[in-house]
Amino acid sequence: MPELAEFFPLIPEIFILSMTCIILILDAFLTERTRTISFALSQVTLVITALLVVFVDSGITEVVLHGLFVNDAMAIVLKVFVCIVTFMVFQYSRDYLRARGLFKGEYYVLGLFGVLGMMIMISAHNFLTIYLGLELLSLSLYAMVAFDRDSATASEAAMKYFVLGALASGMLLYGISMLYGVTGSLDIAEVSNAIAAHDARDLPLVFGLVFVVVGLAFKLGAVPFHMWVPDVYQGAPTSVTLYIGSAPKLAAFAIVMRLLVDAMGPLYVDWSGMLMILAVLSMAVGNVIAIAQTNIKRMLAYSTISHIGFLILGILSGSNEGYAASMFYAITYAIMAAGGFGIIILLSRRGFEADQLDDFKGLNDRSPWAAFMMMLLMFSMAGVPPTVGFFAKLSVLEAVISADMLWLALVAVAFSVIGAFYYLRIIKLMYFDKVEEGAQPIQAAFDTRFVLSLNSLAVLALGIFPGALMTLCINAIG
Repeated sequence: MPELAEFFPLIPEIFILSMTCIILILDAFLTERTRTISFALSQVTLVITALLVVFVDSGITEVVLHGLFVNDAMAIVLKVFVCIVTFMVFQYSRDYLRARGLFKGEYYVLGLFGVLGMMIMISAHNFLTIYLGLELLSLSLYAMVAFDRDSATASEAAMKYFVLGALASGMLLYGISMLYGVTGSLDIAEVSNAIAAHDARDLPLVFGLVFVVVGLAFKLGAVPFHMWVPDVYQGAPTSVTLYIGSAPKLAAFAIVMRLLVDAMGPLYVDWSGMLMILAVLSMAVGNVIAIAQTNIKRMLAYSTISHIGFLILGILSGSNEGYAASMFYAITYAIMAAGGFGIIILLSRRGFEADQLDDFKGLNDRSPWAAFMMMLLMFSMAGVPPTVGFFAKLSVLEAVISADMLWLALVAVAFSVIGAFYYLRIIKLMYFDKVEEGAQPIQAAFDTRFVLSLNSLAVLALGIFPGALMTLCINAIG
């Protein structure tokens, strides 16, 4: 039996699980008028969880529960940002859900269970823990995509997501089982040591690595395993797309670090080549196909695929600087994605989704504030200085160049320039096109506008002063 002190690093996870169960039970007794209590409790839970994550940080790496759970600097930083981004997601979603009769406690309960899954993935020190966290997150997301039961497109998206997600989970589990067969352990540190002492050309080991990389590529949405991303982003309610497109990217970075870098670091030569192909294909397909989209949610889905390509670049560099650059990229992308989908929700109203590019025509005439916020976010996604997107891409490219892969950096720059077109097109629509007839005035609660303003301005502030966050990432990886 583990000692009571071993549960101390798990206090944030225990707290969020307890509060989620309380909210689930309490919501059954609430009416439509008092359902704001579920929303408020969810937000308070996220704030307290973030504070508890900082509170349990001992300053050293702690491995507890017989090697199942690790609390290190990377886990602390990623968990705090998962809570911050999810807080913004819940804030933006409130009015959207209420306008469509979907303002139910289940959305927040599933969202909090998803956060718990992300936190378990981030602190996993065992293949079994990784899989449990991943499945908890995945099952929550499947249910959230199908949250609007009256929507045929949402149901279709949920089915596609479920089937392909189950396939990806099977691939990952099969790869993990093969690695277990070769190494005789599920503990990440022991697996790494066993692989280092093993013949890297052993066929079961190579097959296990391939299946793990394929499973991760499915979960990341990297090309050619990206087919679920555009359909799910477009078909899901925008509030759910907002959730899927932001915080889980931090957990995805963590699972890649735990599985590939920590567990299979000795096989770097093998997996870096596979990641190189995934990165180039993701940047190419994501940026080129996004140009042809007229639905902004679908466009941002292909944008996500291209950003995953950039995220992978830092990891395949194989250096601590590259890992820190990828971590910085994941955090800043989650913030940018939350803001981008937040603006789409801001423009939406009952019976109108604002998910077409034409819906942004003349936005500056309707709301200069909303247009300016969206412009900052689009500039950042395009990598235009002085926004944080520029510094994020620059730091990843520096890591790739330091790893003597100049050609790869040039390819990334070329596709980044191509990708700038569809981001700048939105800015052109907002500032240079006329408002379409029948456009309604934008209405949003003050607290939502305030959080969205902070979100967008943070993209600019982090671009002008990136040092603090970058240092935090370097220290977390180091």
